[in-house]
Amino acid sequence: MVEMSKNTFIVIPDDFKGFNLDSFCVPKHYEDSLETVLIPYGIIHDRIERLARDISLEIGQEPLVALCVLKGGYKFFTDLLDKVNLYNQYSSDSVPIAVDFIRLKSYEDDKSTGVVQVIGIQDLCTLKGKNVLVVEDIIDTGRTMMKLLKLLETYQPKTVKVASLVVKRTEHSSGYRPDYCGFEVPAKFIVGYAIDYNEHFRDLNHICVISDYGKQKFGSAAVKNSL
Repeated sequence: MVEMSKNTFIVIPDDFKGFNLDSFCVPKHYEDSLETVLIPYGIIHDRIERLARDISLEIGQEPLVALCVLKGGYKFFTDLLDKVNLYNQYSSDSVPIAVDFIRLKSYEDDKSTGVVQVIGIQDLCTLKGKNVLVVEDIIDTGRTMMKLLKLLETYQPKTVKVASLVVKRTEHSSGYRPDYCGFEVPAKFIVGYAIDYNEHFRDLNHICVISDYGKQKFGSAAVKNSL
Protein backbone atom coordinates (compact mmCIF):
# COMPACT_ATOMS: atom_id res chain seq x y z
CA MET A 1 0.00 0.00 0.00
CA VAL A 2 1.37 3.41 -1.03
CA GLU A 3 1.75 5.74 1.95
CA MET A 4 2.35 9.43 2.60
CA SER A 5 5.41 10.08 4.76
CA LYS A 6 5.34 12.44 7.71
CA ASN A 7 8.09 14.30 5.83
CA THR A 8 5.58 14.98 3.04
CA PHE A 9 6.69 12.64 0.30
CA ILE A 10 4.91 9.58 -1.06
CA VAL A 11 6.51 6.31 0.00
CA ILE A 12 6.19 3.39 -2.40
CA PRO A 13 6.95 0.23 -0.36
CA ASP A 14 9.20 -2.62 -1.46
CA ASP A 15 6.30 -5.03 -1.87
CA PHE A 16 4.36 -2.74 -4.22
CA LYS A 17 4.21 -4.57 -7.56
CA GLY A 18 3.22 -1.61 -9.68
CA PHE A 19 0.54 -1.45 -12.33
CA ASN A 20 0.06 -3.75 -15.32
CA LEU A 21 1.46 -2.29 -18.55
CA ASP A 22 -1.78 -3.22 -20.34
CA SER A 23 -3.65 -0.66 -18.22
CA PHE A 24 -1.69 2.28 -19.66
CA CYS A 25 -0.49 3.68 -22.98
CA VAL A 26 3.16 2.69 -23.37
CA PRO A 27 5.19 3.23 -26.58
CA LYS A 28 5.25 0.04 -28.62
CA HIS A 29 9.04 0.06 -28.87
CA TYR A 30 9.31 -0.26 -25.07
CA GLU A 31 6.57 -2.79 -24.32
CA ASP A 32 8.95 -5.78 -24.20
CA SER A 33 11.50 -3.90 -22.06
CA LEU A 34 9.40 -2.96 -19.03
CA GLU A 35 8.07 -4.90 -16.06
CA THR A 36 5.44 -2.58 -14.61
CA VAL A 37 4.28 1.02 -14.38
CA LEU A 38 5.49 2.19 -10.98
CA ILE A 39 4.18 5.79 -11.03
CA PRO A 40 1.61 6.78 -13.66
CA TYR A 41 1.98 10.07 -15.52
CA GLY A 42 -1.13 11.64 -13.98
CA ILE A 43 0.01 10.95 -10.43
CA ILE A 44 3.41 12.46 -11.24
CA HIS A 45 1.76 15.71 -12.33
CA ASP A 46 -0.55 15.86 -9.34
CA ARG A 47 2.43 15.42 -7.01
CA ILE A 48 4.45 18.10 -8.85
CA GLU A 49 1.56 20.52 -8.43
CA ARG A 50 1.75 20.08 -4.66
CA LEU A 51 5.54 20.47 -4.66
CA ALA A 52 5.14 23.68 -6.67
CA ARG A 53 2.70 25.01 -4.09
CA ASP A 54 5.06 24.17 -1.20
CA ILE A 55 8.01 25.81 -2.96
CA SER A 56 5.99 28.89 -3.90
CA LEU A 57 4.93 29.43 -0.30
CA GLU A 58 8.55 29.24 0.87
CA ILE A 59 10.18 31.37 -1.81
CA GLY A 60 9.47 34.59 0.03
CA GLN A 61 10.10 37.89 -1.71
CA GLU A 62 13.68 37.39 -2.85
CA PRO A 63 14.64 36.43 -6.42
CA LEU A 64 15.24 32.73 -7.07
CA VAL A 65 17.63 30.93 -9.41
CA ALA A 66 16.30 27.53 -10.48
CA LEU A 67 19.16 25.23 -11.50
CA CYS A 68 18.21 22.25 -13.65
CA VAL A 69 20.36 19.11 -13.51
CA LEU A 70 20.43 17.78 -17.07
CA LYS A 71 19.53 15.59 -18.80
CA GLY A 72 17.10 13.63 -16.68
CA GLY A 73 15.84 16.61 -14.74
CA TYR A 74 14.57 18.62 -17.70
CA LYS A 75 11.02 17.28 -17.72
CA PHE A 76 10.52 17.63 -13.96
CA PHE A 77 12.20 21.04 -14.10
CA THR A 78 9.90 22.29 -16.86
CA ASP A 79 6.68 21.03 -15.28
CA LEU A 80 7.67 22.19 -11.80
CA LEU A 81 8.64 25.69 -12.93
CA ASP A 82 5.46 26.02 -15.00
CA LYS A 83 3.41 25.35 -11.88
CA VAL A 84 5.58 27.55 -9.64
CA ASN A 85 5.21 30.38 -12.15
CA LEU A 86 1.45 29.88 -12.16
CA TYR A 87 1.32 30.32 -8.39
CA ASN A 88 3.75 33.22 -8.69
CA GLN A 89 1.55 34.88 -11.30
CA TYR A 90 -1.40 35.19 -8.95
CA SER A 91 0.59 36.03 -5.83
CA SER A 92 0.73 39.55 -4.44
CA ASP A 93 4.38 38.87 -3.54
CA SER A 94 5.54 37.57 -6.92
CA VAL A 95 9.31 37.32 -7.46
CA PRO A 96 11.50 36.90 -10.55
CA ILE A 97 12.82 33.40 -11.22
CA ALA A 98 15.97 32.95 -13.30
CA VAL A 99 17.08 29.58 -14.73
CA ASP A 100 20.43 27.91 -15.32
CA PHE A 101 21.61 24.42 -16.25
CA ILE A 102 24.23 21.87 -15.27
CA ARG A 103 24.88 18.27 -16.30
CA LEU A 104 26.25 15.45 -14.15
CA LYS A 105 27.04 11.86 -15.05
CA SER A 106 27.75 8.96 -12.70
CA TYR A 107 26.05 5.94 -14.35
CA GLU A 108 26.84 3.43 -17.07
CA ASP A 109 24.03 0.97 -17.70
CA ASP A 110 22.42 0.36 -14.28
CA LYS A 111 25.64 0.70 -12.26
CA SER A 112 27.18 3.76 -10.66
CA THR A 113 30.77 4.24 -11.85
CA GLY A 114 31.69 5.85 -8.53
CA VAL A 115 33.07 8.83 -10.41
CA VAL A 116 30.93 11.94 -10.86
CA GLN A 117 31.56 13.80 -14.11
CA VAL A 118 30.51 17.45 -14.18
CA ILE A 119 29.71 18.44 -17.74
CA GLY A 120 28.73 21.67 -19.40
CA ILE A 121 29.21 24.10 -16.52
CA GLN A 122 28.79 27.64 -17.67
CA ASP A 123 29.47 30.77 -15.64
CA LEU A 124 27.73 30.20 -12.31
CA CYS A 125 29.24 33.27 -10.65
CA THR A 126 25.81 34.87 -10.93
CA LEU A 127 24.70 32.55 -8.11
CA LYS A 128 26.63 34.58 -5.56
CA GLY A 129 24.28 35.90 -2.89
CA LYS A 130 21.24 34.30 -4.56
CA ASN A 131 18.67 31.79 -3.38
CA VAL A 132 19.15 28.66 -5.48
CA LEU A 133 16.75 25.79 -6.12
CA VAL A 134 18.46 22.72 -7.59
CA VAL A 135 16.01 20.53 -9.52
CA GLU A 136 16.99 16.88 -10.02
CA ASP A 137 15.11 13.88 -11.39
CA ILE A 138 16.34 11.14 -9.05
CA ILE A 139 18.62 10.79 -6.03
CA ASP A 140 20.11 7.35 -5.54
CA THR A 141 23.03 7.19 -3.10
CA GLY A 142 23.05 10.98 -2.76
CA ARG A 143 26.78 11.25 -3.44
CA THR A 144 26.29 12.95 -6.79
CA MET A 145 24.10 15.63 -5.26
CA MET A 146 26.51 16.13 -2.36
CA LYS A 147 29.31 16.72 -4.88
CA LEU A 148 27.18 19.25 -6.73
CA LEU A 149 26.26 21.09 -3.53
CA LYS A 150 29.92 21.27 -2.56
CA LEU A 151 30.67 22.75 -5.99
CA LEU A 152 27.90 25.32 -5.65
CA GLU A 153 29.29 26.45 -2.29
CA THR A 154 32.32 27.81 -4.11
CA TYR A 155 30.02 30.33 -5.84
CA GLN A 156 28.78 31.61 -2.44
CA PRO A 157 25.01 31.50 -2.93
CA LYS A 158 22.82 32.83 -0.13
CA THR A 159 20.81 29.60 0.20
CA VAL A 160 20.59 26.32 -1.69
CA LYS A 161 17.63 23.95 -1.62
CA VAL A 162 17.08 20.79 -3.62
CA ALA A 163 13.91 19.40 -5.19
CA SER A 164 14.03 15.82 -6.46
CA LEU A 165 11.11 14.02 -8.05
CA VAL A 166 12.32 10.62 -6.84
CA VAL A 167 14.54 9.37 -4.02
CA LYS A 168 15.59 5.74 -4.22
CA ARG A 169 15.58 3.71 -1.02
CA THR A 170 18.92 1.89 -1.10
CA GLU A 171 21.37 0.37 1.38
CA HIS A 172 24.11 2.35 -0.35
CA SER A 173 22.52 5.69 0.54
CA SER A 174 24.78 8.34 2.02
CA GLY A 175 21.85 9.53 4.10
CA TYR A 176 21.34 12.69 2.07
CA ARG A 177 17.73 13.86 1.73
CA PRO A 178 16.51 16.71 -0.51
CA ASP A 179 14.44 19.61 0.81
CA TYR A 180 11.55 18.69 -1.49
CA CYS A 181 10.78 15.16 -2.64
CA GLY A 182 8.01 13.72 -4.77
CA PHE A 183 8.32 9.98 -4.24
CA GLU A 184 10.50 7.53 -2.33
CA VAL A 185 10.81 4.31 -4.33
CA PRO A 186 12.32 0.83 -3.81
CA ALA A 187 15.84 0.00 -4.99
CA LYS A 188 14.74 -0.89 -8.52
CA PHE A 189 16.10 0.57 -11.72
CA ILE A 190 13.41 2.88 -13.02
CA VAL A 191 13.02 4.69 -16.33
CA GLY A 192 10.63 7.15 -17.91
CA TYR A 193 9.59 10.76 -17.45
CA ALA A 194 13.05 11.71 -18.78
CA ILE A 195 14.87 9.23 -16.49
CA ASP A 196 16.97 7.24 -18.94
CA TYR A 197 18.84 4.00 -19.42
CA ASN A 198 21.76 4.72 -21.77
CA GLU A 199 19.75 7.63 -23.26
CA HIS A 200 16.66 5.47 -23.92
CA PHE A 201 13.20 5.78 -22.27
CA ARG A 202 13.28 9.58 -21.94
CA ASP A 203 10.23 9.62 -24.24
CA LEU A 204 8.24 7.40 -21.85
CA ASN A 205 5.67 9.41 -19.87
CA HIS A 206 5.18 7.04 -16.92
CA ILE A 207 7.90 6.03 -14.46
CA CYS A 208 8.37 2.29 -14.99
CA VAL A 209 10.58 -0.56 -13.82
CA ILE A 210 12.88 -1.76 -16.59
CA SER A 211 13.03 -5.51 -17.21
CA ASP A 212 16.16 -7.64 -17.40
CA TYR A 213 15.52 -7.99 -21.13
CA GLY A 214 15.31 -4.21 -21.43
CA LYS A 215 18.67 -3.82 -19.71
CA GLN A 216 20.17 -6.31 -22.13
CA LYS A 217 18.49 -4.79 -25.18
CA PHE A 218 19.54 -1.22 -24.40
CA GLY A 219 22.80 -1.96 -22.55
CA SER A 220 25.96 -0.18 -23.62
CA ALA A 221 27.44 -3.37 -25.07
CA ALA A 222 24.34 -3.97 -27.19
CA VAL A 223 24.36 -0.36 -28.41
CA LYS A 224 28.05 -0.54 -29.36
CA ASN A 225 27.49 -3.81 -31.24
CA SER A 226 24.68 -2.25 -33.25
CA LEU A 227 26.88 0.59 -34.51
